[in-house]
Amino acid sequence: MTDPLGLIGQSGGLGGVHNAGRQRAPAGGTPSDPNAPSFKDVLLENIRQVNKLQAEASNAIEDLQTGKRNDVEGVLLATQKADTAFRMLVSVRNKLSQAYEEIKQIRV
Repeated sequence: MTDPLGLIGQSGGLGGVHNAGRQRAPAGGTPSDPNAPSFKDVLLENIRQVNKLQAEASNAIEDLQTGKRNDVEGVLLATQKADTAFRMLVSVRNKLSQAYEEIKQIRV
């Protein structure tokens, strides 16, 4: 999967002095750059990628069982990639759910 937020590999980390000059999205969640994809678009694209990886892994398993391919390593690699991507997606879902529950607890 790609790094849609551009946070991997930054020398300054996620906060602090190094990122003080960066523009941030307004509180409403709309990106300051009108051409930047929204969170919904990024999330849907990642769901499509996970679905594609799972379909490729299923096809690889079927091909191995029917004898169309004989590289077990490639099948294992495709299966592991799909599993890792799915676990990451579930982790994101859990974090979003956790954040929603915390926001619901905020008293106004």
